[in-house]
Amino acid sequence: MPSGRRAFCLVDGRAAKLVAVQTPVVRLKSTAVASWVASVLVLVIAFWLRATVPGSAAGCVSRFDGRVDYFSDKSAPRFARAFSVEYHRHYKIVTVRDPWRGAVEPLRYVLVQCGTPVPAGFPRARVIQVPVSSVAVLSTTHLPLLEKLGLLDTLVAVADPELIHSEAIQQRLRSGRIATVGKEAAIDVERLLELQPQLVTAFAISPDTDDFPRLTASGLKVVLNAEYRENTPLGRSEWLKFLALFFNKEALANRLFDGIVQRYSERARLVRGITHRPTVFAGFAMKDSWYVPGGKSYLARFLADAGADYLWATNPETGGVPLSFEAVYERAADAEFWLGGSLNWRSIQDVIAEDSRYNRLRAVRQRRVYNDNLRLNPAGGNDYWQGGIVNPDLILSDLIRIFHPERLPGYELVYYRPLK
Repeated sequence: MPSGRRAFCLVDGRAAKLVAVQTPVVRLKSTAVASWVASVLVLVIAFWLRATVPGSAAGCVSRFDGRVDYFSDKSAPRFARAFSVEYHRHYKIVTVRDPWRGAVEPLRYVLVQCGTPVPAGFPRARVIQVPVSSVAVLSTTHLPLLEKLGLLDTLVAVADPELIHSEAIQQRLRSGRIATVGKEAAIDVERLLELQPQLVTAFAISPDTDDFPRLTASGLKVVLNAEYRENTPLGRSEWLKFLALFFNKEALANRLFDGIVQRYSERARLVRGITHRPTVFAGFAMKDSWYVPGGKSYLARFLADAGADYLWATNPETGGVPLSFEAVYERAADAEFWLGGSLNWRSIQDVIAEDSRYNRLRAVRQRRVYNDNLRLNPAGGNDYWQGGIVNPDLILSDLIRIFHPERLPGYELVYYRPLK
């Protein structure tokens, strides 16, 4: 490569100059100079090889060598439970263990370094050449992962554009750099086929009702991202690593996620060992049921780390638990705080107007109700469920400020709105 030749010339020129200057003074140093030059040359050669080894993140392999490990940077989940990755020399096997509630079998994808042979024994539909250079994202919750990795230039299409909170993506939509392909429930497959993205990320609730079987049958490379199946904040954030696998960006993802873990842990330490943990409940009544988050849910973990006493903490469920209003009232009537509610609630009057029975709750009467709708766009896109995925430390900071304001004096809430 030309850059390599220039580097060698620079090294040779510098060495010659050093020898010319130093030799007349102390001839014995010529050996040391030669050793120094040799060391520098080794480093330059190593850098050049790393930059030109077929299969680097820069592009495809030109001459396949079965002895080469084409993935020098590796990653593995520490908190996420719903995906795993197994490395081979020129391909990775990525497994989504829990793609949707009730899934009987995991989904496996084979990520083959571009320019290397496809291993035998895998369905072609799930073989994807990496690094990919274009992606269509069909869930708003996946977009913050892409943006965090600095990969928005690869984004060619999205669904539900009006719900996307990111201003950087909205600017690209307005300029026409990103296309729209319908809504999650009605994807425009023909438009996707025209765009031919190398990767399509989607999520599934059930293969019987979702679009992903139809998308896969069309020949598109569809990958299910099941970050919503994780029941811990750091577990969801770690799907940053999952997406990075398709771009050979493991080193970047590792570094970014380590920063997330550090910031989250620092916040959690602020309330570790506190003596008073205020009581809190969550959810709201819809028709005949009030769905409270289970004790093993995503929110329950946030509340525990924020130093709160969640009233359903002993419940073993990871999702919502349907209860009657009376059942919730019996346990939560005297609770100190209430989290969550309708997206439309911006004041206590909104709460009471929806159901006058809410006014019987102590948290309502004392104005200790907080809703996670502080960052809504005009169409109702909620950044709590978008940017919050890659910023769990900010959500945790909000909760600590709510329950233990003395631990974060001067902090301003980012995602939670106090209802007054």
